[in-house]
Amino acid sequence: MIELQAVTVDAADPYAIASWWSEATGLPVDEESKPGDEEVLIRTPGGLMLLFIRVPEGKTVKNRVHLDVNGADGRTRDEEVERLLGLGATLHEDHRQADGAGWVTLRDPEGNEFCVCRSEAERNATA
Repeated sequence: MIELQAVTVDAADPYAIASWWSEATGLPVDEESKPGDEEVLIRTPGGLMLLFIRVPEGKTVKNRVHLDVNGADGRTRDEEVERLLGLGATLHEDHRQADGAGWVTLRDPEGNEFCVCRSEAERNATA
């Protein structure tokens, strides 16, 4: 057995993209991190970290690993999509279906794909 420690994201500007994800998730950037750092952390309540590290090359292809997220505080998938778009995410692919199922793939400001899924409450309401 292994323990997951971190999901690592390559970044042109680790502090800037970590700050965006901090606003998106409501989780603070690690207090020791500052602009210009090569590595910037966000710690989740469960202990898993989001680690943003500086790399010299830009993103050129689809991510092989991505985050799936859903709305908190009672927000629906569609409300969460709109909130994240308002924070600067961009729409990549819309996989919503007429019956309410599906997800939306967005990109963060550095182009990393992530999916916004229905919340557990939304899934249970249609089950």
